[in-house]
Amino acid sequence: MKNSNTFYYITLLLLLILLQNCTSEEHSEAEYYSIDDFNTIEKFNSHVHLRGDNTSYIEQAIRDNFKLLSLVSSSPGATRSMSVEEQEEEILQKMEVFPENLFYSTTILDPYSFNEPDWEEKTIEHLQRSFDRGTVAVKIRKSIGMEVQDPEGNFIRVDDPKFDSIMAFIEENDKTLIGHIGEPMNAWLPLEEMTTGGDRQYYSGMPQYHMYLHPDLPGHEVHIEARDNMLAKNPNLRFVGAHLGSLEYDVDELAKRLDRFPNMAVDMAERICHLQHQAVTDWQKVHDFFIKYQDRLIYATDESSFGPKPHYGAALTDQSLRTDEQIAEASRENWLRHWKFFVSDERMSAPKVEEEFNGLKLPREVIDKIYLTNAEKWFPGILQ
Repeated sequence: MKNSNTFYYITLLLLLILLQNCTSEEHSEAEYYSIDDFNTIEKFNSHVHLRGDNTSYIEQAIRDNFKLLSLVSSSPGATRSMSVEEQEEEILQKMEVFPENLFYSTTILDPYSFNEPDWEEKTIEHLQRSFDRGTVAVKIRKSIGMEVQDPEGNFIRVDDPKFDSIMAFIEENDKTLIGHIGEPMNAWLPLEEMTTGGDRQYYSGMPQYHMYLHPDLPGHEVHIEARDNMLAKNPNLRFVGAHLGSLEYDVDELAKRLDRFPNMAVDMAERICHLQHQAVTDWQKVHDFFIKYQDRLIYATDESSFGPKPHYGAALTDQSLRTDEQIAEASRENWLRHWKFFVSDERMSAPKVEEEFNGLKLPREVIDKIYLTNAEKWFPGILQ
């Protein structure tokens, strides 16, 4: 009888251990998304530029369960063909067609008139009109720091006192400032030494921003210092650093700013390849960075209405020549590659990265944050 009871309890114990292991394995798998989950998960792309009549990109984004934040541009190239006001009218018309999937960010009306005496007044009037129209953010681009100069020829920095009233107005209206300040570190390197093919492609066609060719202009550290000074002056301003805050080259450097400025987050627009490049040699550091700063990282791509920028050496270098089918295909391929990098631990490659790397396999809760809930937090107003 005693032996029978002993056998019974041992069997029961083994069954409990087996059941616990099965439950643990199921729980472990449930902590992660698979590549196949891509279409089923609601997502937000917080940095695109939707101009022109073609809506193939938007339609593919909707099919793949994305909402989009389109950024109006004050660059000379953009405003030469369409003013900031006209760009706003265009995106507002698109928002009427796709009301549940599109949102927009305005920009500083005309940074190139910075030296005019009524610049602050006109800028605030423009921002008020944009706020009334429903913009969720205001973007300042690299023209501040790299192009606009004062009468003495000094480059205007984003920490200039004339911006103080602008920043205060944005904060008072509970809007987010998106800052594309400076350029990636690669801009100060010769093409052959750049770490990603995307930067080689961009700067070979945009020599005016290839700072290696302009050694007399401010260095990378000057732009970062100006941005940091501006944030120090405005600690309550909600700020999203575009393009990983121009600190894409080292997650440790980016971490220092996120630690210093609790109201700062960053989008990943056109800089995911830099994270992949770092993962080639230090996967653990990149993975741990995402875990630690999971509330401060926002998915973004910097794509246009014609899809992602072609990679360096691509046969088709002008994305505006793509057919509707090519726009949809290139966009989905790019999004799926990003998804694979974030959700799997597979060995993989990317067109803009020279060597292979492993995916980060981030937990579901982290994926949910970087693809949606962080955008909802840092851009109030996108909830429907």
